[in-house]
Amino acid sequence: PVTTINYSIPEVGNVEMKVYDILGNEIETLVNEEKIAGNYATNFEASSLASGVYLYILRSNNFVQTKKMILMK
Repeated sequence: PVTTINYSIPEVGNVEMKVYDILGNEIETLVNEEKIAGNYATNFEASSLASGVYLYILRSNNFVQTKKMILMK
């Protein structure tokens, strides 16, 4: 259970992407670094997690986006 998450950054800034379970517990930090504008991809390896719904939140400057993913084993 590995997935690739693609994202775009419109301007230079600190980018943070974290994965949470449905209860809001932080599972993993995928990205936490300064990035220039452009398209990026990061891998999320979830073999140690239980099946269920997870959320990932992307934060950059004044932008926040939340997406849902479903892990099925």
